[in-house]
Amino acid sequence: MSEYRDRWIECDDLSVRVRGYYFPWGTKTIPYTSVRSLERFTMTALRGKGRIWGSGDFRHWANLDPQRARKSVGFFVDVGRRVTPFLTPDDPDAFESVLRRHVRVGPPD
Repeated sequence: MSEYRDRWIECDDLSVRVRGYYFPWGTKTIPYTSVRSLERFTMTALRGKGRIWGSGDFRHWANLDPQRARKSVGFFVDVGRRVTPFLTPDDPDAFESVLRRHVRVGPPD
């Protein structure tokens, strides 16, 4: 059962599933047990809004989200790997609330 769901991101009781993460539009599953930290940030033209999919710095990977330029909040989800998923949920507050319920990542900034 989904606790959060939009077109690209779904949170259930065990993990976050990110559609459009891999080419050609495969799904990445992030178990809550692998999440080390969650960073919420305000996106700008130079920090995420211009990236529809992929990476500009080879450290962060954005799933497909054609509406990203219209959004203002993004999240880096540290999973202990070299590349960090960069997610832009439609409802950032609801998404963050679900993750913080399942993952001990400290209080929101």
